[in-house]
Amino acid sequence: MQINRPNNPVKITAMHTVVADKLVKNYGAKKTPVNALQGASFEVGEGELFGIIGPDGAGKTSLFRILTTLLLPDGGSATVNGRDVVKEYKAIRNQVGYMPGKFSLYQDLTVQENLHFFATIFNTSIEENYDLIKDIYSQIAPFKDRRAGKLSGGMKQKLALSCALIHRPTVLFLDEPTTGVDAVSRKEFWEMLKNLKRQGITILVSTPYMDEAALCDRVALIQLGNIMRIDTPRGIIQQFGKPLMAVKAADMMQLLNDLRSFPGKEDCYPFGEYHHVVLKTAQEQQALESYLQHTTNRQLEIKEVTPDVEDCFMALMK
Repeated sequence: MQINRPNNPVKITAMHTVVADKLVKNYGAKKTPVNALQGASFEVGEGELFGIIGPDGAGKTSLFRILTTLLLPDGGSATVNGRDVVKEYKAIRNQVGYMPGKFSLYQDLTVQENLHFFATIFNTSIEENYDLIKDIYSQIAPFKDRRAGKLSGGMKQKLALSCALIHRPTVLFLDEPTTGVDAVSRKEFWEMLKNLKRQGITILVSTPYMDEAALCDRVALIQLGNIMRIDTPRGIIQQFGKPLMAVKAADMMQLLNDLRSFPGKEDCYPFGEYHHVVLKTAQEQQALESYLQHTTNRQLEIKEVTPDVEDCFMALMK
């Protein structure tokens, strides 16, 4: 399957709050380097909720650490609010909020002490910017005297977000903020992001969860340090362009082996309780049903389904 990929260099305009232009980052020895970023380019508009979607090891954290001036790139350039991330890092640090993937607040300080500490670093106070974090902090206020290390995953998440916002940043970077939290906390967190977006904050969020892509204005799909596609979630799905079937049977391993032998398939892979089968043409649908009926699979269920972002991601990896 052919899906167009971004090849052109980024055009920098005043409307772009964040710009990455051919960013490169390598780790390890020169003879055997690990290419974390291989020419990543994209731009994020003012007030946009932009998702970086990809699995572990795709380069998301390296990208965010460069954009928040915590890591130097080995090639390319980037700007945040029109400022260069290498030359003007001090100014950028006062304008951005960063929530790393691993909980990094002081575990032996209380909720209130952590928030006060981060406000002091940025020469502000909790009272001065409380209106920005009120809806978030009010959920953990009953535990303000509890040590951060004793909080649940969802409460730690809310505290970290409050600390990232306490100096009223114009751009917020969130690195896999919903990893390791329950489904209810994930939903609550995305509602908080929508509220922050309505206040004009530009938000970049990375996640390995493909279903969260639909909650973003636009997304960049990243794998092995390469940006494979940038578009709205709907735009990415519309580019899929092939019939997609969902199939299940009593013995899913046998079914997968049989599907791999079907000549009319372009790809097949496990997908939840089903296997997804990408067909070469629409005419292969009837042939697939006939083919499976002549196998030893029992309790067959076959249906056509609409692709989602994860299906598109799998196609781009081909």
